[in-house]
Amino acid sequence: MKKVLIFVLLTAITYVSFAQDEQGKTSGRSDQDQNATDEITATVKSSTRLFKDKGDLTSVILIIPSGSAVTYLDSDSTYMHVVYDSNEGYIYNKQATIDQAPAGNETDQQQAADQAQQDQPEDRYTYLVNKYGSAMADRIFAGKIWKGMNSEMVRDSWGAAEKINRTINNNFIKEEWVYRKTWLYFENNTLVQWGPTQNR
Repeated sequence: MKKVLIFVLLTAITYVSFAQDEQGKTSGRSDQDQNATDEITATVKSSTRLFKDKGDLTSVILIIPSGSAVTYLDSDSTYMHVVYDSNEGYIYNKQATIDQAPAGNETDQQQAADQAQQDQPEDRYTYLVNKYGSAMADRIFAGKIWKGMNSEMVRDSWGAAEKINRTINNNFIKEEWVYRKTWLYFENNTLVQWGPTQNR
């Protein structure tokens, strides 16, 4: 009789332990499923550059094709922080729209969309047109540089330099701005020359 009782007791313990393991696995899957549904996505409206550093517009990681879905992380007044194809970086806010939320996540999605809308009172292109006029804004928005630009225009086109070397002699100021792959040379706040950094 004792053997039967011990056998029944061991069987019951094994059954309870197995049931708890299965419940843990099931709840683990639902947590993973919940995390997957918490992900906010955005759709790219036209081909756009993914920047590694929003302060350096020469830090292009890759070009995201039009219509691609990206994972939305956050945004500021100009840039959207996203992940595309395992690459994390920044794109311009006006280049993508936040998608509708998956079922059960409408509140979080709407809050993110509202926040992104509030964070961009004026998009970058409009800002550049207001500041420089449409012809020059087109060139700066495209990330172009040319001789005769002042330092503020270059900063609006390429972002902040990684390093600036400045020499002042009487009233004459020389500056060398160093980006990841390019150096720019200014004389009295006017761009006069540039070249690749590897040749220096």
